[in-house]
Amino acid sequence: MLRFRLIIMNFFQFFIWGSWLLTLGAFWFQYKGWTPTEFGLVFATMGIASLFMPTIAGIIADKWLNTEKLYALFHLCGAILLFILPSINSPIVFFWVMLLNMCFYMPTISLAITICYTSLENAKMDIVKTYPPIRVFGTIGFIIALWTVSLLQVETSPIQFYIASGSSLFLALYSFTLPKCPPLGKGKKANLTEALGLNAFKLFKNTKMALFFVFSFLLGVSLQLTNAYGDTFIHDFAKIPEYANSLAVKYPAIIMSISQISEALFILAIPFFLKRYGIKNVMLMSMVAWVLRFGLFAYGNPTDRLWMIILSCIVYGMAFDFFNISGSLFVETQVQPAIRASSQGLFMLMTNGLGALTGSLLSGLVIEKFFVTNGEIMWHQTWLSFAIYALIVAIAFAIFFKHKHNPADFENVHV
Repeated sequence: MLRFRLIIMNFFQFFIWGSWLLTLGAFWFQYKGWTPTEFGLVFATMGIASLFMPTIAGIIADKWLNTEKLYALFHLCGAILLFILPSINSPIVFFWVMLLNMCFYMPTISLAITICYTSLENAKMDIVKTYPPIRVFGTIGFIIALWTVSLLQVETSPIQFYIASGSSLFLALYSFTLPKCPPLGKGKKANLTEALGLNAFKLFKNTKMALFFVFSFLLGVSLQLTNAYGDTFIHDFAKIPEYANSLAVKYPAIIMSISQISEALFILAIPFFLKRYGIKNVMLMSMVAWVLRFGLFAYGNPTDRLWMIILSCIVYGMAFDFFNISGSLFVETQVQPAIRASSQGLFMLMTNGLGALTGSLLSGLVIEKFFVTNGEIMWHQTWLSFAIYALIVAIAFAIFFKHKHNPADFENVHV
């Protein structure tokens, strides 16, 4: 029963995001006709919000308010803002409303993890074995959202935001029925740092953890690039007669959903890989997978080289999961329960915050400055530049991050 309740939560957590995340670029460029720089700013709202909101939410959940109640409140606010977005005609206003929406949505990702970990721990379940099969339904929710938007042919339509809004409202109401997750740090005497919930930042005093967070930031730069540009990249092939009528161009979101199908499968493989190979090797696999993800996009097309785009989508499962999910489990093995939520918030800050923000802003600027000719984006050069960046990060990680693998670390995360 507990697993089913958490499955429902994870399903709608990512159904909301999947309703618009990968198709926002198509809405932006094909429907609105706005510029790459403006798009970089709007897509950066996820990173900007993640700079502070997951940490703030983690502090509140650790110190003052039940995690499930805070989670419900944030989704309720998100539902209202998503409903407003389609009526906006100014890219500047759209930016601010989307930023506010992201301020409520982004912390719910780490809050959802905290709810799962706390609930499973209270039920005396093995988190490493039990959580990935639950989390995989989040990916399934993302896939179903993508297929819904694509098959309804609303990839470039404002309707996608109404779908997301309704889903967010449902999840907000459902969240009030979730297991109680009271703040574990409430009522404890503490110094100023502890009172503000900033204990998680002390992890930077540990060299290994500091390097882990630095590389979390560097890899976080790559996390949203294909989410931002993948769908519109395929849409752009419609301008070339020989590709215009291909199925991939007609239903790009369905092609892109292969990434999430792959993600669902790789999530289930995480416990095996972590216990056998350890966090360093698993994260290194993720970084190499990012190189392949971008490189295959650089040489793919919707007809004779469609296999490259499909293979890139398959590789995405390893690239995303082996970093995001494994990273959150690694953090779980390194922290005390009293700072669990704020530590997960810190991980979110470095990846989906600083990392994603840097990636979104720089990618928009770099594309517009170096890879736009006669108003058209030079996709081959764009993807190759992303691949080179990912390769440099992978080599640096292999050299500088030192961690001795102990399989026992992932036998039980109740530390």
